[in-house]
Amino acid sequence: MFVRTKEDFMCEQCGAQVRGSGYTNHCPACLWSKHVDVNPGDRAEACSGMMKPISLAKKREKFSITHQCLRCGTERRNIAAQVDNLEQLLG
Repeated sequence: MFVRTKEDFMCEQCGAQVRGSGYTNHCPACLWSKHVDVNPGDRAEACSGMMKPISLAKKREKFSITHQCLRCGTERRNIAAQVDNLEQLLG
């Protein structure tokens, strides 16, 4: 079950200040994330490892970013936001 959690945060990878929308789960500047959810938005994951953006895919008009946790290896796919710097993965 998705839990919308509106949180601002400082990116632990690049230091950017990120304003959360309730759907924000990664830094729009460097695209890194943090492994904090078991289910989207629940903040119930104890791992707390940094999640590296490893691939970008396009389906119809939307992009998705796959992140891999550097601590436990879990991979998660997330829909990219319009404000995301996709050049990080394309360049």
